[in-house]
Amino acid sequence: MTLDRTAFFIDGDWAAPAGGDTIEVVSPHTEEVIATVPEGSTADVDAAVAAARRAFDQGPWPRMSPEERIEVVQNFSNLYAGRLGEMAELISAEMGAPLSFSNLAQAPAPWMQIEAFLGIARAFPWEETRTGVLGTDVVVRREPVGVVAAIPPWNVPQFTIMSKLVPALLSGCTIVVKPAPETPLDPYLMAELLVEAGVPNGVVNIVTAGREVGAHLVAHAGVDKVAFTGSTAAGRKIAAVCGEQLKRVSLELGGKSAAIVLDDADLAATMEGLKFASLMNSGQACVAQTRILASRSNYDTVVDALAETVAGMQVGDPMDPATEIGPMVAQRQQERVEKYIALGQEEGARVVVGGNGRPDGLDNGWYVRPTVFADVDNRMRIAQEEIFGPVLSVIPYDDVDDAVRIANDSEYGLAGTVWTGDVDAGLDVARRVRTGTYGVNTYTMDFAAPFGGYKSSGIGREFGPEGLAHYTELKSIYKP
Repeated sequence: MTLDRTAFFIDGDWAAPAGGDTIEVVSPHTEEVIATVPEGSTADVDAAVAAARRAFDQGPWPRMSPEERIEVVQNFSNLYAGRLGEMAELISAEMGAPLSFSNLAQAPAPWMQIEAFLGIARAFPWEETRTGVLGTDVVVRREPVGVVAAIPPWNVPQFTIMSKLVPALLSGCTIVVKPAPETPLDPYLMAELLVEAGVPNGVVNIVTAGREVGAHLVAHAGVDKVAFTGSTAAGRKIAAVCGEQLKRVSLELGGKSAAIVLDDADLAATMEGLKFASLMNSGQACVAQTRILASRSNYDTVVDALAETVAGMQVGDPMDPATEIGPMVAQRQQERVEKYIALGQEEGARVVVGGNGRPDGLDNGWYVRPTVFADVDNRMRIAQEEIFGPVLSVIPYDDVDDAVRIANDSEYGLAGTVWTGDVDAGLDVARRVRTGTYGVNTYTMDFAAPFGGYKSSGIGREFGPEGLAHYTELKSIYKP
């Protein structure tokens, strides 16, 4: 079976690209080409935006009742549920996520998002009447914001697409999705399911392209809102464009999250929890807890436990169900992580496990050795900059106040955890760390609650009623 594709999904059909450029999808495990897809141009984006614009301005979707849109999205959810295994394998093949992670998060979690948003939409106050202070009744309506440009990253492609696509659809918006060049295959399966579910023509359009064409989409006059997940550097550029155009924007950006290990924590349970919180998706996660904070009195014990845990994780073929750490998505990402490992040593940090060099037994693929640094000062670049790979830094603290200070000493504020035997003490720490999501003895995301970051980690929130509200405009209608 070939994975090659020759068209984009525009206006409810497969549309031939305007140009002849293609993208080679390369397996991060074998370094071999597994598929080719067309590479979008500005002309392709123009066609997609025009289709979305027509569907919004003239089509039925924004004019349907919320209940009618919910019915179609429920159809999509039901169809999606039947293809989870196929979707998980497709994502692991194209970007190298361990299948164990894909079967947990790359496919089931997007489906869970759909179901969560459906529940939220059924209870959402699409229209309500308020008694005004001037004696008139006020009808407050939540109407669709318009045409949405959705730009997801490569690390969790369906997860980040769904956080934008589903609330946009339920709100009555139309959308143009620009997938990352590294992960262009999974959106084709998604498009097939949307057609089968009965989404009208032009409501969803998909064009895979690089950064320059993505910038054209962001600045397009036909787009009313941009929803982006990716690096903080790219987010700043997008925010500047949207600010100039007074265009709605939501940004989910980078992180450098801290896991605070208090002295009363169950160390075995903490290490097991950090395998996911710190190294999910081979460390290619914006929420990864890559700064591990341990008290000076317990520092060596935590370092040794973490080193033993990381050294025991299986690195290898992402399609092997036993694999816990897979390859980096691309050679450039492998090289980036290796440069940070070398930089950490230059800065004076001590490698206790891992370091540069290819993992044993892996002659091909974009692999790096999972690495734990000790003797890390929070001012070091490896403690301040997002590496986006399986590299952890253990930082000492004096007391709880010092731990909170170090956790907050970052330009980012996306996630974090505290590990303790006293949940109330953990909640107290959680309230003091300036970050958008936080876990006590765990890290997870609940799709009923808002997700997003403080500071340079973004603008706006995804998930929950707050995530749905981002795709609506408020209108007040006064009546006697």
